[in-house]
Amino acid sequence: MAKPYKAHKPKQVPSRAKILEFIEKSEQPAGKREIAKAFQLRGSDKIALKALLKDMADEGLIDSTPGRAFHKMGGVPKVTVLKIVEIDGNEAIGMPERWEADAPAPRLRIKERGRRAALAVGDRILARTEERGQGHIAYMMKKIAQSSEMLLGVVEKGERDRFWLKPVDRKIRRNTAISDLGEAEVGNLVLAEPVGRGTQIKAQVKEVLGDPFAPKSFSLIAIHKFEIPLEFPSDVVSEAEQATTLKLSTQDREDLTDLPIVAIDPADARDHDDAIWAAADDDADNVGGFKAIIAIADVSFYVRSGSKLDREAYKRGNSVYFPDRVVPMLPEALSTDVCSLKQDVDRAALACHLKIDAKGNVVSSRFTRAIVRLAGNIAYEDAQAAIDGNLEHPMKVTALEPLWACWKLLAKARDGREPLSLDLPEKRVVLDDQGRIAEIAIRERLDAHRLVEDYMIAANVAAAKMLESKKSPLIYRVHETPSREKLIALKDYLKSFDVSFAMGQVIKPSVFNRLIEQVGEAEILPLVMEQILRSQTQAYYGATNMGHFGLSLASYAHFTSPIRRYADLIVHRALVSGCKLEQPEPENDNIPPLSGLSKDMADRLDMISEKISQLERRAMKAEWETVDRYISAHLSDQVGQVLKCRITGVQNFGFFATVEELGGDGLVPVRTLGAERFDYDEQKQQLEGMDSGIVYNIGQKLDLRLVEANAATGSLVFELAEGANHMKGSFEPRRGRSGAKGKPHRKGKRGRPGNIKHRGR
Repeated sequence: MAKPYKAHKPKQVPSRAKILEFIEKSEQPAGKREIAKAFQLRGSDKIALKALLKDMADEGLIDSTPGRAFHKMGGVPKVTVLKIVEIDGNEAIGMPERWEADAPAPRLRIKERGRRAALAVGDRILARTEERGQGHIAYMMKKIAQSSEMLLGVVEKGERDRFWLKPVDRKIRRNTAISDLGEAEVGNLVLAEPVGRGTQIKAQVKEVLGDPFAPKSFSLIAIHKFEIPLEFPSDVVSEAEQATTLKLSTQDREDLTDLPIVAIDPADARDHDDAIWAAADDDADNVGGFKAIIAIADVSFYVRSGSKLDREAYKRGNSVYFPDRVVPMLPEALSTDVCSLKQDVDRAALACHLKIDAKGNVVSSRFTRAIVRLAGNIAYEDAQAAIDGNLEHPMKVTALEPLWACWKLLAKARDGREPLSLDLPEKRVVLDDQGRIAEIAIRERLDAHRLVEDYMIAANVAAAKMLESKKSPLIYRVHETPSREKLIALKDYLKSFDVSFAMGQVIKPSVFNRLIEQVGEAEILPLVMEQILRSQTQAYYGATNMGHFGLSLASYAHFTSPIRRYADLIVHRALVSGCKLEQPEPENDNIPPLSGLSKDMADRLDMISEKISQLERRAMKAEWETVDRYISAHLSDQVGQVLKCRITGVQNFGFFATVEELGGDGLVPVRTLGAERFDYDEQKQQLEGMDSGIVYNIGQKLDLRLVEANAATGSLVFELAEGANHMKGSFEPRRGRSGAKGKPHRKGKRGRPGNIKHRGR
């Protein structure tokens, strides 16, 4: 007898919180089927669950893996594909191959059960992950085939007419056999797809990029290596073009078009974030003081929270500047057009109004949305020449002279707080019409540069303090006090020059300034300043205020460059919300209405800060490596010649040296220093011959022979020049104790100094 029909009694679909709790606690990958089973859902309930999971994904609460298992957004899936990014001793470290969360991708230590597999950087593994404390670890399940991630390299021809792909990344030691050359020729820079498994991986050429020594190839190498987005998606470009149609209204904005506001920038600048104006204050309560306006492009008006433009800008984090090109954060319709402040054109601006007293102190500030019409775009050199009386300029009396008079007050206040004063020369690559290096020039430091910097710093401080007064969340620019370990290393380094540095004192920027004054004009001054720079921590973005040590400021944010930095765009949005400057909804239905800081974004500032800090470091590395490639190309015709160099870093495997007056770090391998063994002292940063007692340490000037200059990788290799004088000037190698017992070699890392030079631009 058939069982009577029993109608399905709908169960209540679980809440978002319960689903998140189940996903986090599940020991197995949790897909829609597992969630439905756990909550005993059937029929129409499953349809409702599917809709809810889609909503949760759209809201950024969960994400799904390719296998359709869910995990908390920003969390790590229970089973996922990891890419090996580092080998640390006997442990491999991997990062999720697919990562769409706002937070930076985590690094997981790989625990391999049984015998260790031969893992190398770039390998892919399937791994089961486990939460451990504040992080995760991963257990390798199996090694899997390489993905279709493209390889970048130069085609070379080997024995028996075999072709090989030589990587342009100096960290990758092995060449890859080419199975399909396509239309490539020997010497071409190409993108190739890896095919095969393990040691049998071969490369199939997919795109010929051309001559690796051709103009723009060096920056292209860095762009591909660091996965910097080059082209904008068509829908983002379309949205940018739509945004340019937004109308400016003097009804909703302060009209500043009658003021002689000017932008002072490099002569070749394509985007102009900022413009400045100053005049003597006519307020009887501020005798001898000035009023000033720092007008910044109102990017938040065009790039709305949650728009496609916004997501793409966040993905990029910042613009990247190479000698031959700029990879912008925003499409050109915005970055070089409607958001760029230009002469005689009405532009939307966020204006910082400052009142400055006779001592240079900012006594009040306010922020408005404004319309500006610049009276001029002036190059640094022209502004300086006009003030010095070497150039007649129509804006000298109306704009430049008041700016300089006000700046003298700001400079007085800056000198009073004593920020870190490191006057290190800044090199720039000058290209000719063919894109080759014409020269490596020292960037001239003019008062015009310092003037603009001080106005920008004043505006950045005002923005931070304004948002603090409004109790608004914001992203700070943070530069912390140097660590004790770095200070000890500095002390040991200075001791080698008989320069004392007392530990235990309260460390302020003025301590380092006094140290620089103590050294005076001695030949070691540039070396001491370099080492002071190396002792500093790296600046970063953070939602928690830790102050800015280098600038000697308690509160500091980046406000003045929203065209090229996402952090500044966040600060603009916070000011729009905090100062109640929101504009009416735009007429274009395709553009989100909110130009202020959304609650969702405010809640994610910690993750946003960390990610854009990582993207900033990526940009810096890409820029550095590109300059290295240009310098290597410039030196390629000098292989075999003896060059005057200076040691810039010492490791157990050799020392790094830079060509004086040019730059570009090259390695002198320890094996080329002779038959004797060398003892590496990590604290003193030196190599000492165990028999001869000859010492090689930072700062020594040496005559070195250039052995190799590889433009594709940007690497240089030197050796000691036979018969050349290696004991030059006051940095001659010092003799130690002959036959002294060697200390065990310690592995070190080569690094660049942390970036603390912030122009606020």
